[in-house]
Amino acid sequence: MPIVLLACKQAIEVTPQPKSEVITQVEPQNNYNTLQTINFITGNFNPASHPEFDLIPGLYTNKSGIYLHKEALDSFKEMYEAAKAAGINLIIKSAARNFNYQKSIWEAKWSGARTLSSGINAQTDIKDPADRAKEIMKYSAMPGASRHHWGTDIDLNAFDNAYFSSGEGKVLYDWLLANASKYGYYQVYTPKGSERPSGYEEEKWHWTYKPISKYLTAYAKATMKDSLLSGFSGSETASQLKVTEQYILGIHPSCH
Repeated sequence: MPIVLLACKQAIEVTPQPKSEVITQVEPQNNYNTLQTINFITGNFNPASHPEFDLIPGLYTNKSGIYLHKEALDSFKEMYEAAKAAGINLIIKSAARNFNYQKSIWEAKWSGARTLSSGINAQTDIKDPADRAKEIMKYSAMPGASRHHWGTDIDLNAFDNAYFSSGEGKVLYDWLLANASKYGYYQVYTPKGSERPSGYEEEKWHWTYKPISKYLTAYAKATMKDSLLSGFSGSETASQLKVTEQYILGIHPSCH
């Protein structure tokens, strides 16, 4: 994590006139420290007005009005061109989502207005709040706990692991596995196992821009608390389910 060190030499009186104070400031290597705030990592800002974010041009997405961190977007553009040269078309289906956006997704699933990918109606089929939250969190984060808040993470081409297991989807996925890291992108949610025992289920579509997200992951590890997850239905289960430890940090080791 980049930090700013401020060294101060205290004024020492060796004559009737004190020496002046000398301040030395070491400049950070990048500006990612401006993103390392609780409000930012919990999505309490508007990507459209954030100075570090850019609107994603229509060439790269099938949605309108979605944003990404400028550096992550610039690198994606390079990856897009390389994939295109290999006959592969990368499409961003989701990018930055702030707290309110994530809340709308979460509460639609919590209330049963939107069924889960398994076909379950969470409101009518799962009465226990903790069990309901766990079922939703197979593929959706609690508001305030999503990496999509950070502007570093994208969903590509399809929200369906099966799509990436055969045909053009497999060609695309294999290309990403072989080449995405050259552009700083890594798959966050790999299959669960010894390397990633907890967290969301596998998502072959979810990729993170690690040159920035690794700093935000480290910041979340150091500062995030489950008690900060509030203001939405089911938030009382966050501490019980250890969302920070099990989900926010439940990523593949290559993404740290």
